[in-house]
Amino acid sequence: MSKRSVLTFALVVAAGAFAPVFAQPPAGTTPAANVEVIRWSIITAGFALAFAAGLGALAQGRGVSAAAEAIARNPGAAGDIRGALILGLVLIESLVIYVLLISLILFFLPPFGK
Repeated sequence: MSKRSVLTFALVVAAGAFAPVFAQPPAGTTPAANVEVIRWSIITAGFALAFAAGLGALAQGRGVSAAAEAIARNPGAAGDIRGALILGLVLIESLVIYVLLISLILFFLPPFGK
C-alpha cells in the first residue's frame, strides 16, 4: 500500500469520526436557518441526481460498447458476455435508483427536524 493511499484512508476515517461534532445545530437556531437548510438539501439532491444519471448513462454506454465489441471478436462467448453485461447494467442502474430514492427523501421530508 502506498503512502498516499494510507494517508487518504486516514483522512476519510478522521472525517467520519469527527462528523458527529457538526451534527448539532448551534444554540439559538432560528426557523429561517432551517428553511435555508431545506433549500440547500433540495439543491444538493438535484445536483446529486443529475450527476448520478449522467455518469450512470455514460457508464452504461461504455459497458454496452465493450460488450458489443467483445461479442464481435468472439461470437461463441456471446452468452457469457451477455450475462456479465446484464449484471453490470443492473448494478449501475441500482446506484442511480439509490440516488433517486435519497433525492426523493430529501425533497419530501424536511431534513434535521421540522
